[in-house]
Amino acid sequence: MRKLLWVAALAVMALTSVALAEGKKIGVAWGDLSQPRWRWDVTAMRSVIERSGNTYIPVDAGGSAAKQLQDIEKMIADGVDALVIQPVDKDEIMSGVERAAAAGIPMIAYDRLIEHDKVFYITFDNVGVGRIIAAIVKQAAPTGNYVIIKGDPGDANTGFLRQGMEEVIGAAVASGQIRIVGEANADGWRPENAKAIMEKVLAETGNQVDAVLAQNDGMAGGAIEALTAAGLTVPIGGQDCDPAALNRVAMGTQTVSVWKNNFDLAKQAGRIAVQLAEGTPMNLIPDARQFSGGERGVPVWSIMLNPTPITAETLDVVIDADHVTKADVCKNALPTVAACR
Repeated sequence: MRKLLWVAALAVMALTSVALAEGKKIGVAWGDLSQPRWRWDVTAMRSVIERSGNTYIPVDAGGSAAKQLQDIEKMIADGVDALVIQPVDKDEIMSGVERAAAAGIPMIAYDRLIEHDKVFYITFDNVGVGRIIAAIVKQAAPTGNYVIIKGDPGDANTGFLRQGMEEVIGAAVASGQIRIVGEANADGWRPENAKAIMEKVLAETGNQVDAVLAQNDGMAGGAIEALTAAGLTVPIGGQDCDPAALNRVAMGTQTVSVWKNNFDLAKQAGRIAVQLAEGTPMNLIPDARQFSGGERGVPVWSIMLNPTPITAETLDVVIDADHVTKADVCKNALPTVAACR
């Protein structure tokens, strides 16, 4: 009997080893994990990939497109079964994308578009994010001098966000109700670059700024530093719902942050990466639709999730979802903020 049990145990171990051996290797080329925005994504994506019996292989480019290209090339050489890329600069890494496509490795562009027909695109509706930022800021400041602080010029999302903003403020700009007194890209989406842009505009206009459209929360924070130093508090919007930004919303120094529920985004990306690695064609991914709104109009299979505006009136949404804690959000909050009472 003992011998039979031992043989059975060995058989189970052998089957388990075969199952593990059949697990897929999913490479994930992150752009810059020093930015708080991506920390939730890492945890959620890794969990989905590993719980399905596959191997999560992350690399971080640290904001360098050159390093990301090297990361991609190494993962191709290592024989990953699928590749998730959060691109630093879509054009700078295109040669690596072409090599992965030639090697038959399925790819996902994570939150930032890569215009290639062999790359699946998963993101939020970034044109919609731009609309939300502009609409809520415009509601608070329907006229006056506006500053627009855009993200990195190498990121396709920068153009999508600007498109959405234009849909909201374009007519008011044309009529002269809104005057754009400054518009510039902050390289790397970095707060310090946004702060420098804001300081320059304030100096050029004699502090005559009435509203700011920033394309993410980090840059909004940098702009707010410059505004505060000049003694100004003006309507300003961003996106990502970083804890610091949500605290600014509660304190009244930031008007809106757009929440892109990155847990959902990362989980879906992990599931899709596994499906692609197992051989599922992109057009058979559930809910996939073709998107051709990039600069070159290349049709790509995609999934786009819906964003959520978070203002002082809706801070309870992110708190109740455990995206942030009430303690983080409500420090020095205005007494009128219901979520912090």
